[in-house]
Amino acid sequence: MPAEHHTTLTPDTPVRYLKGVGPKTAERFEKLGIVTLADLLCHYPRRYIDFSRPYSIAEAPPDTECVVKAEVFAKPAGRILPGGRRMERITAGDDVSSLEITWFNNPYATQKLELGQEYYFEGIVTGGMLRRQMVNPQVRTAAQITAAPFEAVYPQTEGLSSTVIAKCIRQLLPHAELLPDPLPEEMLKKYRLLSKADAVRAIHCPATEEEAFAARRRLIYEELLVLQLGIGRMKNRGSASTGAPMQRLDPAPFWASLPFSPTGAQRRAVDEILTDLSGSTSMNRLLQGDVGSGKTLVAAAAIWACIRSGYQAALLAPTEILAAQHAENLNRMLAPFGMRVALLTGGMKAAARRTTLAAIRSDEADLVVGTHAILSEGVEFARLGLAVVDEQHRFGVRQRGILAEKAANPHLLVMSATPIPRTLGLLIYGDLDISILDELPPGRKPVKTRCITGKKRRDLYGFLDREIGAGRQVYIVCPAIEDTPDGGLNAVKSYYEDIAKALLPDRRVGLMHGKLKPKEKAAVMDDFKAGRLDALVSTTVIEVGVDVPNATVMVIENAERYGLSALHQLRGRVGRGAAESWCFLVSDNTAESVQKRLKFLCSTSDGFAVAQFDLETRGPGDFFGSRQHGLPTLQIADLMNDTRTLHAAQAEATALLAADPLLEAPEHSLLAAQVEQMFTKAGAMN
Repeated sequence: MPAEHHTTLTPDTPVRYLKGVGPKTAERFEKLGIVTLADLLCHYPRRYIDFSRPYSIAEAPPDTECVVKAEVFAKPAGRILPGGRRMERITAGDDVSSLEITWFNNPYATQKLELGQEYYFEGIVTGGMLRRQMVNPQVRTAAQITAAPFEAVYPQTEGLSSTVIAKCIRQLLPHAELLPDPLPEEMLKKYRLLSKADAVRAIHCPATEEEAFAARRRLIYEELLVLQLGIGRMKNRGSASTGAPMQRLDPAPFWASLPFSPTGAQRRAVDEILTDLSGSTSMNRLLQGDVGSGKTLVAAAAIWACIRSGYQAALLAPTEILAAQHAENLNRMLAPFGMRVALLTGGMKAAARRTTLAAIRSDEADLVVGTHAILSEGVEFARLGLAVVDEQHRFGVRQRGILAEKAANPHLLVMSATPIPRTLGLLIYGDLDISILDELPPGRKPVKTRCITGKKRRDLYGFLDREIGAGRQVYIVCPAIEDTPDGGLNAVKSYYEDIAKALLPDRRVGLMHGKLKPKEKAAVMDDFKAGRLDALVSTTVIEVGVDVPNATVMVIENAERYGLSALHQLRGRVGRGAAESWCFLVSDNTAESVQKRLKFLCSTSDGFAVAQFDLETRGPGDFFGSRQHGLPTLQIADLMNDTRTLHAAQAEATALLAADPLLEAPEHSLLAAQVEQMFTKAGAMN
């Protein structure tokens, strides 16, 4: 369609109709998730260059991007370098020092610069005090800076620089009113917030720092409000009346059947769950506990109560190995009550699968344990009353929806061994109530953690050999390297051959990695659990929940490649028996930030402290690994630092939904549309 059909701009007008943007640039914009004019206006700056506070040449910090104010002293003619590159040069200076400025392959760079005039140069200053230099800087005049003292720097992509993006956005700013304002007038007054159009103009082109701050505050508030409304609506959707009403049971018979007594935290969590199960709406509860805090026992009590009330239960684990382990443990606890446990995995033979499916359908299986295969077609429950999900952040909101379809709103208990700081927990699991297990069962000793470099590897293996000699077992974890064609398989294999087997020549060393078939993985793991292997070299397939009480040492190679929470999870694989246990973090990376993170892990065994530190130093994206959490990506809000705004948004969202649960009132229609858009992008609403 020719551009003249698009004289009237709307928020949905495609970017390609903007002056100076052709199909090629539009394609590049799409890589940044920018398709329409509204997307472009909402592509916010990452930071600003402040031209209003320039340095003198002598005071400019070396090797750092900065702005220097200087006068043009000399303009020698440009010249051609060997290889055909063209170089332009000027000398600029102030009362004290001079600065040599060079441009490559930019014949027009110096044309507009006049001798004797002052300019602002933005770039990196290099060289010693006597000969300071700058290459390819941006140049501004005093008049340009009076008009726009802050220059926005945008997230960019190949072939589309921040400068080009800024130019396109500046064209659009006069039309900022195109963006409808989803916040009701009284909310703007109550929190003294800018209108949407004013905020968008100010964030792209602030006149002062205060203006940029006010713009950010308004846009962050809106984003967090929309997020909270989305999560709140899911919660409302979840709190439908339950299809599995149960009587309040007394857990005493279950506790009495155990060979040990539960911790106070376990009793408390079970009481909360039993209260939920006997309520009129379906339970949506998150059970959070550090590695080894005994979540499985709490889940077992909930499952026991569900079956006791005449319903079936399902437990979903992230891997087949874990599903098998859960089935074994739960069978031990439930069999004394005559309860029947069935295991359902993707790797089952067809005949066995048919028999199991028939048992589930006809109510002969009381508890079904399996991987997410339980959600697949063909699995029909007679009367599913409770679903327990292990390791939530691999299980998005969408899967919860599929589960709800398997029965009339079953109760849901989600277990997570990733301790999450309370604020973030409320956000991600805003649709779940939270129970926390904050004490370790008696007899569990903290694991001793040490950082070492590769130079000490020989000594370390001597220690491993002595531990194995004393009848213990060890884990050695190597990171899978995603960016190599074989997923780093060769790296792990060569480590296994050249290091582990070479340094433990008389020991039985096994190898486990992601490319093994489920059956092969299970076989290696069984050998390790049964003590037929002394050491297991593995990529992180062992990270979650595998229980080998005889393993006392965890060695993690290239420890700097993992987030702290992942390292803490791996460390929790040892220390499950009575013997003293060790975790060695091996890293040759000397960067201060890396050393600080690893030392922090050596200093604490509290998973919540680890999670808080990880979140503050790395941000929520890294905290959960590659976008596993099913949360929408936030454009401008930062969950760690914007907590005050988050609480205000949370309170408003709760009040709004109490008055208008489906956001159907006309004044909320724009908010409803934003919620839909944010969560559709995240795939969390479908």
